Amino acid sequence: MSRIVVKLGTSVLTAGTPHLNQRRMLDLVGQVAGLCESGHGVVLVSSGAVAAGRALLDDPHLNRSVPARQMLSAIGQPRLMHIYADLFAIFEVHVAQVLLTRGDVTHRERYLNARDTLMSLLARAVVPIINENDTVSTAEIRVGDNDNLSAYVANLIDADLLVLLTDQPGLFTTDPRTDPNAQLIPVVDRIDEALFAAAGGSGSPLGTGGMRTKLEAAQFATRSGTTVVIAQGARPDVLLDLMGPDCRSIGTWFEPTSTHMESRKRWLLSESPHGSLHVDAGAVRALREHKVSLLPVGITAVHGAFDRGVVVGILGPDGAAVARGLATYSSAELDRIRGVQSERIVDRLGYTLGNEAVHRDYLVVMV
Repeated sequence: MSRIVVKLGTSVLTAGTPHLNQRRMLDLVGQVAGLCESGHGVVLVSSGAVAAGRALLDDPHLNRSVPARQMLSAIGQPRLMHIYADLFAIFEVHVAQVLLTRGDVTHRERYLNARDTLMSLLARAVVPIINENDTVSTAEIRVGDNDNLSAYVANLIDADLLVLLTDQPGLFTTDPRTDPNAQLIPVVDRIDEALFAAAGGSGSPLGTGGMRTKLEAAQFATRSGTTVVIAQGARPDVLLDLMGPDCRSIGTWFEPTSTHMESRKRWLLSESPHGSLHVDAGAVRALREHKVSLLPVGITAVHGAFDRGVVVGILGPDGAAVARGLATYSSAELDRIRGVQSERIVDRLGYTLGNEAVHRDYLVVMV
């Protein structure tokens, strides 16, 4: 199953009007449902709460101050989710609301909790619909950070593709709204300052982002191993066609500068371990020869005090470094379940965070 993050901006959801355009939303929801039926796991990062709130209050002239927009978001978010739930129900697809802030994807423990929630939803073919928690965060409202939030979400779930839908067909050499000679850029090999300069400032007056924030998102996502495409949300069947054989003729594509594993390995090797796990010879052999997860049964000792989700060293019986990875459990929890078969974790702790002490996807074996 490939994992896809789709970011829908306000200009896409309103179709250029002051209010949410439910016909446009139905079309996009139908495409997402089609992707789900094809076996893809799809996460939506959706703007539109402010537009929904403004429509409910029937006050198109409400000022753009941060408190006013936060109020509109608080009013509009339930309406936005109600519309999504009704539209997805037509296709018998369940949805879930997930409100995040930048802190939720940068603070390690909250990052893990968010990742576990999203992965559980995708495993059950539920479409998570994510928005910035505007009521408590001013960042999204001021700079359109749903673009960057979508890149963080792509990193969170190891997405294969991040689709940034906008009111433009892609990234152009200059602003196509003012320059008739502007040319679409089909592929970007390198994101540099010249490209940022060409991207300009904010886009639609209804939204808060623009091409610059999309470039920031593309830069972060490609460094994390995710392919990115900027495409026009109004294009018929755009999401379905992006999965098709002629997908590269649509929008602007950004190739990842590393694989997910390479990005993760670099990060794991650059972090200083917060503690260490001593493992037996059988665990060493399994890690080196079979590239498997480290299970609690193979742990003989836990050194240091650390929380779950931090980098720990994995040492063999002779004390030599074997691997490094992210601890699924805290040091106190690991000390209670070391040497224990995974099915007995619940007996020891009263709960489980997974069968693995360190999952293979978040582990690098030292050469």
